[in-house]
Amino acid sequence: MRVEKFRSAEEMNAAPVVVPEEDGFDRFVRQCARYRRIAAPVYPRGVFKFRSLAEAQDAREEVARRNARGRHP
Repeated sequence: MRVEKFRSAEEMNAAPVVVPEEDGFDRFVRQCARYRRIAAPVYPRGVFKFRSLAEAQDAREEVARRNARGRHP
């Protein structure tokens, strides 16, 4: 990618936007796949029963906390 120099803001605004020839969507998909491999969330296996809604929400928050810290069971 080349660098363009402008003498004024008006000249900069009038310049056409340079778009790379390659498809940006392919690059976006590759970046998403890379991120998912690096930061894939881990969920506990199995089915859980909870006695109350508050207990279920606490369990969900704990899973979210572990994923945010990078700690996996």
